[in-house]
Amino acid sequence: MSIMSSANLKDYALVTAAYWGFTLTDGALRMLVLLHFHTLGYSPLEVAMLFLFYEVFGIVANLLGGWMGSRFGVKLTLYGGISLQIVALLMLTPVNASWAIALAVPYVMVAQALSGIAKDLTKMSSKSAIRLVIPKDAPSSLFKWVAMLTGSKNALKGVGFFLGSLLLGTLGYVNALLVMAAGLCFVLLSGHWLPSGMGKVKAKVAFRQLFSKSPEINTLSAARFFLFGARDIWFVVALPVFLHSVLNWSFEQVGGFLAIWVIGYGLVQSLAPTLLRRFGAGGPPQASTIRFWTGLLTAIPAAIALALQLDRPAAPTIMTGLMVFGIIFAFNSAVHSYLVLAYTEDDDVALNVGFYYMANSGGRLAGTVLSGLLFQFFGLVGCLWASAFFVLLAELVTLKLHQPKTFAAKTLSS
Repeated sequence: MSIMSSANLKDYALVTAAYWGFTLTDGALRMLVLLHFHTLGYSPLEVAMLFLFYEVFGIVANLLGGWMGSRFGVKLTLYGGISLQIVALLMLTPVNASWAIALAVPYVMVAQALSGIAKDLTKMSSKSAIRLVIPKDAPSSLFKWVAMLTGSKNALKGVGFFLGSLLLGTLGYVNALLVMAAGLCFVLLSGHWLPSGMGKVKAKVAFRQLFSKSPEINTLSAARFFLFGARDIWFVVALPVFLHSVLNWSFEQVGGFLAIWVIGYGLVQSLAPTLLRRFGAGGPPQASTIRFWTGLLTAIPAAIALALQLDRPAAPTIMTGLMVFGIIFAFNSAVHSYLVLAYTEDDDVALNVGFYYMANSGGRLAGTVLSGLLFQFFGLVGCLWASAFFVLLAELVTLKLHQPKTFAAKTLSS
């Protein structure tokens, strides 16, 4: 049964609604920019460069956002992130085919920088807020609620992928951006009911505390870097460009397929607590849990790459492989999202979550750049082998993790 009071449940609902609204536009914008500029003749590496600042400034946002959240409360960072996303959407509207690449690329990179800051401020704030409404002595409930938030977010990001491709095909580039900006303006109205002091600490936070983390947070952050880099090496640029240019899929087919994958991934992530309770040891995740799922994931991109090299049919191979990859990756992500909160004390939650998702953004940055670079020179197979290598590194890093003390004598019975 739930341990949240009605007030905490209201706060959870407000945070989740804001995160959902932002996530729809985040997924839609990524697909919109990727497909639009690919059709304008941009190479895979040039498309990847459009997202460079998105990830670079996401790293900065997580680091400084955690400090801001601890100083001023996570409500400010949450709705500040949504406001920045509106600005980013409006900035992108003037860009068209008449712009020279030398002008368009840096301009779009700046707009994407704002979007990257917005995304990671929103994510950090949402995850921190969930940690604050669930008592730390209830790890089972914490795992359940954070998995529900993260899983539903990823499912909606998948809906956003399809929404972006659909809006591009029906309304066109500019009108699609305007519709999304208008929708986020409504999301801002919900901020009136969220407590302003949530996540704010009484003591002044020194700048050095941004980097002074426990060994567990550092280790988990390093593993997160390689785990999400492994996904984005082949998923962000290489896969959609491959589906569109090599398999000749339409915008709607590319967006729809990626949407179904991310929705399914999100649903599995939401169900992770139930599935682990039913088929696992019966308790909340331990350090050994993440080592098992990361080790299992290592084999999947390698198997897909090997199958393509053996000339297996590309479409069914990729669809099947991606489905298996998504299921296992979802368990990895759900356990990761729980462990960073389980290793964190109340007063450090915004700082630690910000630092952790800074590593997440760093991995996405590396994966995004490598996705365009490796695909341009080595194709999808090269991206898949690089993905397998990154997952292997994540597995080696997790060998240093110790079991959180709060797990003692707890079960997933809530």
